[in-house]
Amino acid sequence: MDQLSYVAVPSRRRNRRRALVALLLGATVASVGAGASSLAYFTDTQANSGSWTSGSIKLGLDPATTVFTTTGNIMPGDSGSHDVTVSNAGSSALRYRLASTISAGGALAGALQLKISSGGCTGPQTGDVYSGSLAGATFGDFTASPKVGRTVSAAGSDDLCFAWSFPSTVTDNTLQGVTTTAQFSFYAEQVANNP
Repeated sequence: MDQLSYVAVPSRRRNRRRALVALLLGATVASVGAGASSLAYFTDTQANSGSWTSGSIKLGLDPATTVFTTTGNIMPGDSGSHDVTVSNAGSSALRYRLASTISAGGALAGALQLKISSGGCTGPQTGDVYSGSLAGATFGDFTASPKVGRTVSAAGSDDLCFAWSFPSTVTDNTLQGVTTTAQFSFYAEQVANNP
């Protein structure tokens, strides 16, 4: 009898273990099933987008290359003029300035006078943009605050009259037979967000 009770004790333990394992497995399956059922829900998605296009400025000049060409024989008292149109083929307004450089005949460039006026040479002019020696022709200043220059709207243009003169008061004989060359450089920048 002692032997039977001795054998029955481990058998009960084994049964308890089996019951405990079965209980744990049942709880695990139940929690996995509950987790799986909690992931079943309705969803919906919406999307929207944006598009950005940068603006542009595009400086154009007419005439595109040479404004003046005098083939000799200008004398004190002579003068001439030519229209220059500054255009903007871009989609945003631009501000421009002008600077000139003399590459030869500096003394003659100092004697020649240049007047740049707003408006065409044959049309009404609304004021001088520059008046002085050809050697110092400039207008506009992008380093100033606020910046200074002429404005051309998108797809717009600005007419200028470049008029030169060789004053009759010049008596310097060293200017005879001299050639001077000036280059007019136009610089443009955006107007928007650029005070």
